[in-house]
Amino acid sequence: MVFKKLLGVLGVGGPSVDTVLHHPHVRPGENLSGEVRITGGNQDVTIEHVALGFVTHMETEYGDHDGHAGVEFHRAVVAGRFPLREGEHKTIPFGLPVPWETPITSVYGQHLHGMTLGVRTELAIAKVADKGDLDPVSVEPLPAQERVLEAFSQLGFHFRSADLEHGRIHGVHQELPFFQEIEFFPPPAFAGRVNEVELTFVASPHGLDVILEADKRGGFFTPSQDVFGRFHVSHEEALTTDWAQQIQGWLEQVAERRTAMGGFGHHGHGHHDHHHSSGMGGMIAGAALGAGAGFLGGMVAGEMIEEVGELFEGDDEEF
Repeated sequence: MVFKKLLGVLGVGGPSVDTVLHHPHVRPGENLSGEVRITGGNQDVTIEHVALGFVTHMETEYGDHDGHAGVEFHRAVVAGRFPLREGEHKTIPFGLPVPWETPITSVYGQHLHGMTLGVRTELAIAKVADKGDLDPVSVEPLPAQERVLEAFSQLGFHFRSADLEHGRIHGVHQELPFFQEIEFFPPPAFAGRVNEVELTFVASPHGLDVILEADKRGGFFTPSQDVFGRFHVSHEEALTTDWAQQIQGWLEQVAERRTAMGGFGHHGHGHHDHHHSSGMGGMIAGAALGAGAGFLGGMVAGEMIEEVGELFEGDDEEF
């Protein structure tokens, strides 16, 4: 992928920049490699620095209004101060680390509706920085995350949409100021009892937190309510667990809990610092997700039920 940007600070005849990504498909924890190619303009200049940053868009809330905002969530200086002569060609190779919590934007070559992510190059001259266009990057899931997604497909979930929410998940260590929500319509067997299920990954070099949120349908006298589950596994454990069975068990507990309560319960406030549901999005057929799956490693049913308040703040139910 290439973009060209004329450095505005010098006007016509200033340096131009091409950023070339060797492989625009990466996974969290890997390095995004490429090179920045700079061509001098019609005069000698001193480049203060060349920096690269990952940029995405996330959901925002301002009072009663929802919107989107661009955010740079990781940045690295790939070259410091150096002279650039008139017409000179300069190539700067780079390997930009991809944060472990970077959101997924593509699954088996299928773009996740609602996701935008890319790398932007910044060139600074005379203490004025000029940023180029967004160079798209496709972030594929980790093997452990693929196992989770594959289980969702096997169980008959259908992808709805994905977005990024500003805030933090209670009880989970996060490096980034946002988290991704991948939304699914439930399998037919749970229609009428569960509106949707949202999946969140928080990865690290040592393991993976998987957070589930089920929006349960309310009764005639009761509003709908959210039920949460949080599970932590190592990357190795995630590859050897029957995640479809684990997720199925969790979802059955969610549905049975509502039945046992006779349709009555507490209306929750969410397990995130800032949370709301996004609107309808395009759907990807189950087959498009059907090669990545993995979830809740090695937990028996009794260990999957936790008291309200132990995992998340608020009044929502947790399993």
